[in-house]
Amino acid sequence: MLTTRLPHRVEPYRLAARAERLEGLMALDLFARLAEEVGAQSGDVRVTLDFAIDAQGRREIRGHLEAELQLPCRRCLSPLAQPVESEFLLGMVTSDALAAELPSTHEPVLVEDEQLNLLTVVEDELILSLPQVVYHDEVDCKVSRDQLTSGEDAEASREPAASPFDVLRHLKGKP
Repeated sequence: MLTTRLPHRVEPYRLAARAERLEGLMALDLFARLAEEVGAQSGDVRVTLDFAIDAQGRREIRGHLEAELQLPCRRCLSPLAQPVESEFLLGMVTSDALAAELPSTHEPVLVEDEQLNLLTVVEDELILSLPQVVYHDEVDCKVSRDQLTSGEDAEASREPAASPFDVLRHLKGKP
């Protein structure tokens, strides 16, 4: 069982030069932007980061993360356990100009003062890995399909819509 806590900041160029691997946990309650998106989380995200220098001399980070998040159901807004997993390849850069030179297989990650904030990197990947829509199964959801529509809207949709050209007909004086 993995129990090692990852540091919040690392020196990625040094880790890449040694082809090191970081593997460990980060607490989900550290991620403020994730909490804004989907609500407060508890537990940990499991992260594996392989730092390396590729054949073209680019410093890169191959990563994998997995977590179980409590995401709000779009029907009833109750939390629903949802596994989230991501594989990513990051190219280390020190400027936007260098980021433009990366191949399309790499996502740029900005390294400032030879330091990399792992909290930001992991949080970005978690947010990018969120599913678009989360629903309970209909039988498990507190809100039924009938509760999602009001009777007035349902009856209005049954009536045929008026032609948008009726207004023009009346303006031209034709009945």
